[in-house]
Amino acid sequence: MNEITVIIPNFNGIQYLPCLMESLSRQTEKNFSVLIVDNGSTDESLDYLRRNWPKAEILPLEKNYGFSYAVNAGIQACKTPLVVLLNNDIEAEEGFVEALAAAVRRHPGAFSCQAKMIAFYDRDRLDGAGDLYCALGWAYARGKGKPAHTYEKEETVFACCAGAAIYRRDRLTELGLFDDAHFAYLEDVDLGYRARLKGYENWYVPSAAVYHVGSGTSGTRHNAFKTRYSSRNNVYLIYKNMPLPQILLNIPFLLPGFLIKGLYFILKGLGKEYFGGLKEGIALSAKNRGSKAKGAGFRVYASIQTELWGNMLRLLFSR
Repeated sequence: MNEITVIIPNFNGIQYLPCLMESLSRQTEKNFSVLIVDNGSTDESLDYLRRNWPKAEILPLEKNYGFSYAVNAGIQACKTPLVVLLNNDIEAEEGFVEALAAAVRRHPGAFSCQAKMIAFYDRDRLDGAGDLYCALGWAYARGKGKPAHTYEKEETVFACCAGAAIYRRDRLTELGLFDDAHFAYLEDVDLGYRARLKGYENWYVPSAAVYHVGSGTSGTRHNAFKTRYSSRNNVYLIYKNMPLPQILLNIPFLLPGFLIKGLYFILKGLGKEYFGGLKEGIALSAKNRGSKAKGAGFRVYASIQTELWGNMLRLLFSR
């Protein structure tokens, strides 16, 4: 019986699916099944999958419900103890699934483990070595743009990017899965944050590697949709995971952080989308007042706060 389900959310990803599926067929780990959750694609995705990969299970949704809803549907549909989430714009190296499975079993306190993500079109450069979050209210991919041969140490990170990560299914269920309200962007940082508040760990595993196109579904790195949803969800993430005293403690960092980002997006011609997203984030937080994370003690909050400050200093002063 399979112990692992690889869940792939897809929306009009026909240009990426052949590369992804071929790479999964070459995995050294054979004890896994593949489940594609299709968000109402209107391209040839489903025809291609049914014709070329009949063993892959397909869960079709009637419309695009977003990343969070799609992966939640996949998690609820599968029964395996381990779940690998994989973006559709990925090419996985041969030992990817096996290395992630070995890592999560090796670390009993792990909630999730993320692969080394390398830029698809520039394979000498990293796309990300785990996600970090800092006191400025910025989430960022550790090591992005640095040489691909760096970040070779297996270590804990703030959160795992759900584009190429493995999770313990029982702990996903315990935490209530991804928050559908995010729709897309920062839902994985929010989930990793909630896991940290429960005392779990998130690990970066360089022995598992993938090549990532990036923004394969939403388009360019900076676009109106991504800008609005990222800023919206960042406000919601802070509201959910920080108690009021911690928010007040971080105000001197959060306000400049949001203003710097605002100036950046104004220069990109996306200022309206960015500030509109912040406004929507406030409204979303007010609407979902019961969503605040619970269960952490003072030591946990203090440890995370120290990490937020450390990540800020690392971002501002490291080369």
